[in-house]
Amino acid sequence: MAGAQHDAEFTEYVAARTAWLRRTAYLLCQDWHRADDLTQAAFLRLYVHWERALKVEHLDAYVRTILVNTFLNEQRSPWWKRITLTHGRAGGEEFPVLTNAQARSHLGARSETAPGYAAAPQDASEDSLDLLAALAELPPRQRAALVLRYYCDLSITDTAHLLGCTPGTVKSQTSRGLDALRRVLEVRPTA
Repeated sequence: MAGAQHDAEFTEYVAARTAWLRRTAYLLCQDWHRADDLTQAAFLRLYVHWERALKVEHLDAYVRTILVNTFLNEQRSPWWKRITLTHGRAGGEEFPVLTNAQARSHLGARSETAPGYAAAPQDASEDSLDLLAALAELPPRQRAALVLRYYCDLSITDTAHLLGCTPGTVKSQTSRGLDALRRVLEVRPTA
């Protein structure tokens, strides 16, 4: 009975926290499919250690730590490659490749999304899309520091603990990340 009870608790937790963890994963990796993989890996690790996880004071922080560590470990792995599709052929069929403007137009026009996927905002501003693109250009640790500090609203100390570094390192990674974002965003023309 205890196994069934723990499985039910785990299932309930996953159902309640998937969207939140997936959004955080997306901000880290900038790819919804990879965010799904990171979220799944984090929940898998959580399930393996569910007994221990139930004893921690802040379960969300524990899961966020698993997620960030999984992301950073993947970034360090030499076999991990990102492939950007610039033209396409799948299964012998050609498929169109959209420009950024076409993609934004297409996403903005969508009225439905697949279950579990966040809808693209109808009024997504050019600035928010620029910010996401600029965030994607940052090194993984700077991106993680910014996401944890400003999206997850963690303190410097909490971010340092989660990243396994000193508060000074968090401050420098955050500062460098913000400087890089400012440089990238200033170069782009404003309408």
